[in-house]
Amino acid sequence: MTTARATCIAVFLGFVIPATAAAQDDEPKLGWHDVAEITFVLTDGNAKSSTLGGKNLLEYLWANSRFSFDAGGIRAESTTTERVAVGDSQEFRVAKQSDEEVTAENYFLRSRYDRNITDRFFWFVGGGWDRNTFAGIENRYTGVGGIGNIWFENDVSGFRTDYGVTFTSQDNVEGDDDEFGGLRIGWDYWRQLTGNTRFDSVLLLDENLSEGSDFRTDFINSLSVAMSENLALKASYQLLFDNEPSGSLIPLVTLVGAPTETLVLAPLDEVDSIFTLALVIDM
Repeated sequence: MTTARATCIAVFLGFVIPATAAAQDDEPKLGWHDVAEITFVLTDGNAKSSTLGGKNLLEYLWANSRFSFDAGGIRAESTTTERVAVGDSQEFRVAKQSDEEVTAENYFLRSRYDRNITDRFFWFVGGGWDRNTFAGIENRYTGVGGIGNIWFENDVSGFRTDYGVTFTSQDNVEGDDDEFGGLRIGWDYWRQLTGNTRFDSVLLLDENLSEGSDFRTDFINSLSVAMSENLALKASYQLLFDNEPSGSLIPLVTLVGAPTETLVLAPLDEVDSIFTLALVIDM
């Protein structure tokens, strides 16, 4: 891990830990717990687009362990319309041709089991699948296992960190598939800001042990405002970073812009960001 990465984690630890000095431990509710999020945006008329997203977190809590299953996705489509006038300048009719195009698509499934060793120390195992074709990933399967610390967890805030080893099998949309082992560090922090407002921050840092420059980050920060006991509005911002992104086949042209019959595999952008505003149903 570089000095910059270690410094960022140290600064965050120093910021959040003192805030809990006066907090008291609170026993979690045992049994099944389910939280669903629904996002839908639709525009119509001269411009047409639709975005549908959702997420569901199903958990079961025991006294010393918990199991979670998390699934979700987002899909966005846009419609472009070309208009031409048929006739003459004095009398004509308008002909339209519309084309629909998927502009974003991202799905995931994850499961995890945590078991407390002591009140402040635990082990965990988990696995998952995700697809993000616009980032060049057709299928990515990941298994992880490791240990972690519960720094604090009460009715005001909570903070956990974990450290694990991973194995990843990735099918790319274009280019060679890949398999590799890795290391993962993560945190899960939440704080009740007011009686009905909560802040959550989840960070995953993944390092590819087969290729040291392949470093990935999944960072989600969200703010939830409760409208009732079971309903809330949630704004989330997710930042995805891949230092060695997948590639896409693109046509090669000469220096003067003349087309060739050659396709080359060019890397996609390193950073993807996703902002969502969702209705949260807590059951």
